[in-house]
Amino acid sequence: MQSLWSHPDYDAHETVHFANDIGSGLSAIIAVHSTHLGPGTGGTRFWHYADRADALTDVLRLSRGMSYKNAMAGLPLGGGKGVILAGEARLKTADMLAAYGRTIDSLGGRYVTAEDVGINTEDMVAVAKETRYVSGLPQTDASEAGGDPGPFTARGIYLGVCAAVRHKMGRDSMDGVHVAIQGVGSVGGGLARLLAKDGASLTIADMDRDKAAALAAETGARQVGLDEIMRVEADVFSPNALGAILDEVSIANLNVPIVAGGANNQLARPDDAQRLFDRGVLYAPDYVINAGGVINIGLEYLGESSADEVNARIDNIPARLEEIWQRSEVEGVPSANVADKMARELIGR
Repeated sequence: MQSLWSHPDYDAHETVHFANDIGSGLSAIIAVHSTHLGPGTGGTRFWHYADRADALTDVLRLSRGMSYKNAMAGLPLGGGKGVILAGEARLKTADMLAAYGRTIDSLGGRYVTAEDVGINTEDMVAVAKETRYVSGLPQTDASEAGGDPGPFTARGIYLGVCAAVRHKMGRDSMDGVHVAIQGVGSVGGGLARLLAKDGASLTIADMDRDKAAALAAETGARQVGLDEIMRVEADVFSPNALGAILDEVSIANLNVPIVAGGANNQLARPDDAQRLFDRGVLYAPDYVINAGGVINIGLEYLGESSADEVNARIDNIPARLEEIWQRSEVEGVPSANVADKMARELIGR
């Protein structure tokens, strides 16, 4: 327990719950950072961690990010996150998901889950058999909120990228703007398709080279390796894979004036925000630009089930980013620091 209290990413989290179910093989951690505004809400990640200690770091950082994200999105929800520790074979079973659902239910509504990396809508259906504290469930009516949050996240990031280009470059059109996208799964791939429709020039990379190749053929993008994407000379670097990719070395090697993407916890360390600022790179705080998905699943859970309302709220993302960037310039501090201060005030920290 002492190691948790002294963990560098422990931020007075209200609850950190370690779960093991021998019968199903479930090993999971659920962290609730804050319920000041409502139940701790955030997706569940299914991931193989080479070092199990990394899972604790991940869930602590991600749950805090969800507190900030939900607050800045104007949702009456707190911040929480779950991680299921996958084995090397990444085997995910019905019994494991059922055990995870029972674990969530035992928290009595303090945590509400949905999809994240490695978890899909079918998995949420399985979890929902054991608990009602689930969102992101399939919808039969396209006019309703809910279902896969990926497309909503992608749309919010698209709007945020356009806002960043407008703010930094003074351009109202994405035609000919060069965007380098790291990660082209549900979110990054959706972003690429939206940008391609606007005539943007795309360079893409993904762990799954075949997936990237197919998207490149579809959108006219140039495909490069993951080791190249962060060095590409472009107008925008858009990280849409896993976090902690912006550090002292990678920031020094960036060849872009804008960083705007959907990956959570992009900054490896808090002082990396200052490094971006010092280089004159306009940074879109991740939990502000990528809030589209949680707006969707949040309104679904709250019973406000109109997809029009979801999209209307996503339309506000550029205005929130613009406020942050303007305050950053006036106060002379990094945009990430401005956003953190605003979020912490909202959650009473």
